Amino acid sequence: MRQSLTAAEPVAELALTGDVARPARLTVPDLLDWPQHTARVSFECATSGVQEHSFSGPLLHDVLHDAGPGFDPARRKDRLRFLIAVTGADGHHALLSWAEIDPDFGRAPVLLAVTIDDTPLDRAGPQLVLPQDRCGARHISGINAIRVDGRYASWA
Repeated sequence: MRQSLTAAEPVAELALTGDVARPARLTVPDLLDWPQHTARVSFECATSGVQEHSFSGPLLHDVLHDAGPGFDPARRKDRLRFLIAVTGADGHHALLSWAEIDPDFGRAPVLLAVTIDDTPLDRAGPQLVLPQDRCGARHISGINAIRVDGRYASWA
């Protein structure tokens, strides 16, 4: 059962910015508006060994797609040039490609977790969870920023 926060309790917020039509500031309660997925994850942590947890939350793809990424419909496969930078409150960063999470390509079930082991993350903030990763290095706790960036068209 999910407990409500009182007005005095702080709620963590993440800034969704970059090449999107609808930038947003999102909280864990906001992320509950998307379909929720659950993943049991086991990953190796360099400092504390193997970690096993159950996470739930929306797919990163669903949240970003809803923000309206700035894909150019005139450019074939334009979405493949987009990168996603995720930052945690502790300064930890991870970078993903749009192709990794896109259902037409990698289809990785990357979550913006709103719970860990059935504990809500309202105050701590959502977590980036990559169930397919063996190592937990791209797991980001307390996400405070996600930036979608399509500047990499000049690489071609």
